[in-house]
Amino acid sequence: MKARWQLVLAAVCFSTAGAVIKSSTFGAPQIAAFRAIVAMLAILTFIPEARRRWSWRVTLVGVAYAAAGLLFVFANKLTTAANTVFLQATNPLFVVALAPLLLKERVRAADLGFMAVLGGGLALLFVGGNRPFATAPNPALGNLLAAGSAVAWAFTVTGYRWLARAGEDHGPVASAAACGNLLVFLVSLPFAWPLAAGHVGDWLAVAYLGVFQLGLAYVFLSRAITRVPALEASLFLLVEPVLSPVWAWLVHGEAPGPLAVVGGAVILTATAFKSWADTQVVAA
Repeated sequence: MKARWQLVLAAVCFSTAGAVIKSSTFGAPQIAAFRAIVAMLAILTFIPEARRRWSWRVTLVGVAYAAAGLLFVFANKLTTAANTVFLQATNPLFVVALAPLLLKERVRAADLGFMAVLGGGLALLFVGGNRPFATAPNPALGNLLAAGSAVAWAFTVTGYRWLARAGEDHGPVASAAACGNLLVFLVSLPFAWPLAAGHVGDWLAVAYLGVFQLGLAYVFLSRAITRVPALEASLFLLVEPVLSPVWAWLVHGEAPGPLAVVGGAVILTATAFKSWADTQVVAA
């Protein structure tokens, strides 16, 4: 039960990203840079395993993680939190496409059906997710960046599988996250200048994003993921895309359009069903 609550807490921490990013007056490069350096320090402090085994494999996965993190921050500044998190939740669509190429894993007929359903949800998000808000001034571009973040996250997840195949424990996952955040900081910092002084609230937002939204979330995730069955873990982590639009609506008044809501529901339902179906196949 403790591990399950840790997964829920991890998902809750992850889910606050959109609302908090939009609360800061800092630009996307500044948020990305300072969020990343704080998150890296938090992960290295909270998770001792992350300080070891920074191999070339970990660095390569860290590059994919960095791309996902960068695009996620920029997307949240341009489109709604709901669109960003729902689009990123389509990453299994790209994992299914990448696994045969990079890991030589077979694609089953059920996987193709899953890809078709996720593709339908993705289309609904692009068609119905273009409502502009003060906190989402360019939803069309933001949606494209969020889709790019989903692709990069698919490479990250595939990389985690690759590390596991190499006989590594769960430690390199935290190492890849720390490495990825360092890369985000190094890439974003030149574009963060000139640095605006910002309000105290801006710095508190960045500190929260690094310490709690990413750092503490990875503490909960790394401790719980090995003690909870895969199905339960994936379902508990769906709390993130469910809550993220709620926080953005409560704080900023972002209300996704009907088609975007339907698209998000299709994606979440398909992901939950796929997780359950995969578990049944393994059990059989």
